[in-house]
Amino acid sequence: MYSLNCKGRLLCWNDPIVMGILNITPDSFYSGSRIRSEEMLLDQAEKMLTEGASILDIGGLSSRPGAAEISVDAELRRVVPAIRLLATRFPSAVISVDSYRYKVAEAALGAGASMINDIGAGENEAMASLAAANHVPYICMHMRGNPRTMQGLTDYDDVTMEVLDFFIRRKAECIRLGLKDVILDPGFGFAKTATQNFLLLKNLRLLGMPDLPLMVGLSRKATIYKTLNIKPEDSINGTTVMHTLALQGGAQILRVHDVKEAIEAIRLWTSYASA
Repeated sequence: MYSLNCKGRLLCWNDPIVMGILNITPDSFYSGSRIRSEEMLLDQAEKMLTEGASILDIGGLSSRPGAAEISVDAELRRVVPAIRLLATRFPSAVISVDSYRYKVAEAALGAGASMINDIGAGENEAMASLAAANHVPYICMHMRGNPRTMQGLTDYDDVTMEVLDFFIRRKAECIRLGLKDVILDPGFGFAKTATQNFLLLKNLRLLGMPDLPLMVGLSRKATIYKTLNIKPEDSINGTTVMHTLALQGGAQILRVHDVKEAIEAIRLWTSYASA
């Protein structure tokens, strides 16, 4: 069994769980994930929770390759009201803030978030300290550079071993900072080619060596739709295949756009695994 302390409330699970993606952005790579109004936000959040999402992940800054930078204030204006609204309407929901900026994460925790999803986990030790001080789980993702530069930083001698080394170092640092709940994310698509993404997925069990929950974010990504020569909007079947492979490799959290399909994949995989 896994458990996370989310501001004093325990999130516990035996079978893998799902994190639903809510993008308060106009430029996320998958158009179906873009939230354009409060009504749309509430409807999508309710749908995800009803379908079985255990966590809602709120982001206000696109991290797709080449995404434009926005100011901290602009990100705050997107994220904080959305989190406050969700925390008020769905008080039992576990809400994660998807940001690598300290000021945004701090404000989000004050608005009702109870988890930090930091794609820049190798860059800013203060983010881990913030999570420790507020007794919330910290998602630590591997990436090189930033969304504007990462696709030029894919030169690895051994991508699996370098990501594993990063995880081992970050686990030790997080423990030193007093963090109790750390989740590891290999960062599929972040400073990795499609071939490297497939290799990491193939070696996912090795990345579980630090003995922390693994979160996988593969939903509708370029590795799927470019390999199949389709659009992100047509990539749900490929996403389900990749999720199944991730579950086989030991993934404990699937970060997804489509909750119902991910829950179905988990149910089928767990039935298969326990047969």
